[in-house]
Amino acid sequence: MKINPENSSDSLHRVGTHGHDHGAAAGQRHSHGGDARRNVLPPGGHAADEDDNGDHDDHDHAQPGDLLRIGCVAAAIAVGGSGIARGVAPFDLFSLAATLGGGLPIFQHALQALRRRRMTMELSMTVALAAAMAIGELFTSAVIVLFVLIAEVLEGLTVSRGRSAIQDLLVYLPRNTQVKRGEEWVTVSVDTLTVGDVVLVRPGDSIPADGVILSGSSHIDESTITGESVPVEKNVGGAVFAGTTNYDGALELRVELIGEDTTFGKIVRAVEHADKSRAPIQRIADRLAGWLVYAALIGAVLTFAFTRDIRSTISVIIVAGACGVAAGTPLAILGGIGTAARRGSIIKGGVYLEALAGLKIAVLDKTGTLTLGRPEVTEIWPAEGISEELLIASASRAEVFSEHPLARAVQKLAATRDLAATAGPHSDGFEYVPGRGVRSREETGELLLAGTRTFLVENGVTLSQHPSQQPASEVWVARNGECLGVLRIADPIRPEARGAIDALRALGVETRILSGDSPAIVKAVGDRLGIHHAEGGLLPSQKLEQIERLSGSGIVVAMVGDGVHDAPALARATVGIAMGSGTAVAQESADIVLLGNDLMKLPDTVGLARRCRRIILQNFVGTLLVDGVGVALAATGHLNPLAAAFIHVTSELAFISNSARLLPGLRSGGLQKANPDAAPNSPSDVRAPAR
Repeated sequence: MKINPENSSDSLHRVGTHGHDHGAAAGQRHSHGGDARRNVLPPGGHAADEDDNGDHDDHDHAQPGDLLRIGCVAAAIAVGGSGIARGVAPFDLFSLAATLGGGLPIFQHALQALRRRRMTMELSMTVALAAAMAIGELFTSAVIVLFVLIAEVLEGLTVSRGRSAIQDLLVYLPRNTQVKRGEEWVTVSVDTLTVGDVVLVRPGDSIPADGVILSGSSHIDESTITGESVPVEKNVGGAVFAGTTNYDGALELRVELIGEDTTFGKIVRAVEHADKSRAPIQRIADRLAGWLVYAALIGAVLTFAFTRDIRSTISVIIVAGACGVAAGTPLAILGGIGTAARRGSIIKGGVYLEALAGLKIAVLDKTGTLTLGRPEVTEIWPAEGISEELLIASASRAEVFSEHPLARAVQKLAATRDLAATAGPHSDGFEYVPGRGVRSREETGELLLAGTRTFLVENGVTLSQHPSQQPASEVWVARNGECLGVLRIADPIRPEARGAIDALRALGVETRILSGDSPAIVKAVGDRLGIHHAEGGLLPSQKLEQIERLSGSGIVVAMVGDGVHDAPALARATVGIAMGSGTAVAQESADIVLLGNDLMKLPDTVGLARRCRRIILQNFVGTLLVDGVGVALAATGHLNPLAAAFIHVTSELAFISNSARLLPGLRSGGLQKANPDAAPNSPSDVRAPAR
């Protein structure tokens, strides 16, 4: 996917205002989950929905035609109410014209509903308007039409604000950038970038792709990715992200990821996918809206049967509103996911946001999740007759193809001693045993083993004895069945981990640790963080068994991890959550990705999910109360049609505005947004950093 700001408005599936299908079948609509990585829109195209057959009246902005229609209806009502035209016709001609002309969009939707045999709010409103006109209440019907038209525009503006807030994510991605072609810098479209290109980013420019700094240094504003407002200093070798802003130094970057594969692209993809996948609570909202329409019609029939009062009957139909639920629910979910993205949490669909709101148990991996994932060798214990150099060099050769954090610690130590191995042609002899260790068959025929104590014992290696200090991870090394010694590795706990665990506990979420590391180390980490249930020495299959057991009991369980070994548990948990520093496999298996490697984003996202659920339930309860009280007042003659229309409109606006509180705020100032139409300065304007 090429992320094009020009098409961003079409990337978001429309959240309708009026025109929602509230029929009984509305809750059975097709789920548009699909493949989140597929770009569902052609350039300049519009989002297609097989259920969208014209029912959605697009009021993304106050269109001139809408305002003109409202103005004409208001003028006609003013003239009709003044009595100026009473001598022209035996009835209120201007109010009749206002009702028929202004109500045309309502009548069109009602006709579509009839053709599809669906009950919608427009259809019930049309019945009420027809009844009002039949008894000569032309002025009343015209005012009701005016209320509805104004409500549609105001609701449309609210939804438009939500779309604009999400689209605001995209304005930080430039359309053009400078790429090195030979010895020259050439201005090209960002869409043409390929992995390996070298680009120049001047001060104040947005970074066009994920990459690595080749030369130069600067401060980078990464708030669009991580939510952190303080610019981060970056130097040669530092990673940078698309959509972030370069502050004060010219940088040469090598492009590593482009388009949808960038961190920024994943955020956009998550927001796009969020509005196409329907959470269970959205289906409930559709069904509730349908029931409310039927209840209003049944109430109207009963009112007329008992009172024979047509005005009260009309009021019953008019007062009942359901769009605050049907439109407010998807708006709240879209706002929740958009706000989470702004804070650095990518939620891949509304279903996961809803599930996270009911979270009861959070199961966390240790390495890279509760710890920094940057372990260091703290102790070196060679076997008798074995030198430290041989132990370290053998461990480096065994782990040369491994991406495990412990393997990286071994390679880091080996590099400091000039003993680091390079990836050679013996890769076919490399085998990774999840949760255990690695086997590496050298070109010379030697078999190297590196892993846990259990792994080496299972492979027939007799281990030497070494004094144990503080709990730490161990990498035992053997060559051709002979134990060479052990490297003891410690991984610092994340500084924010204790605060995150305490925050989860305050939210009523139980935390547990399931790790493949040694039980002693896992217990020590659990004790420091106040986590009482901490199990170590687990294989990926054993983690999966525990997650299945917990999930099978009906409890909402989240698995938080970062490695390949966590992928099965991430996929099986109710909600899988991956750290942003984790492997690509973990991030693809997860339902939520926490960018910026800040564990505090976990309780923050849980809190946001619960706030979203709370607002949706407020809308549900509020709609039922307003409709119930309104229908009761209308049925007993205490509410005339005009008052009923006012209550209908204001309540819907109130509930939609309640949902709009979740929308991410529009950015103003602070960050310098990318001007997608402006070409970068010529190379003569900015001195390229020296190599």
